[in-house]
Amino acid sequence: MGIQVISRDGQPEYAVVPWEQYQALLKAAGQAPAEVAANDVGSAAANAPLPAFSEVAQIRQAKGIAPEQLARNVGVSPAYLAMIEAGERQPDAAIRRALAWHLGVAGWSEPS
Repeated sequence: MGIQVISRDGQPEYAVVPWEQYQALLKAAGQAPAEVAANDVGSAAANAPLPAFSEVAQIRQAKGIAPEQLARNVGVSPAYLAMIEAGERQPDAAIRRALAWHLGVAGWSEPS
């Protein structure tokens, strides 16, 4: 298996596997195969406008996530997260992907 392990502070945090192997793992676990939402151009979610990054605070609060926890999960300082939430900074692609993952905003992880 071609697994990439991503560590933080010397401890494994994520494992990245090729798509086919991920599908095989889902099948072995008795789960339905995963679908790529980006390919579903007919869905309402695909046509809905994306929230602005200045809405991060509202989304975070609605999900009950503390700012310090989100900042740690995303890999930025709480001060930098506050600047993103205030609209003072535009996050780069890596931070957009992390915010998308932790807040569940799929469109933010797409290339701009």
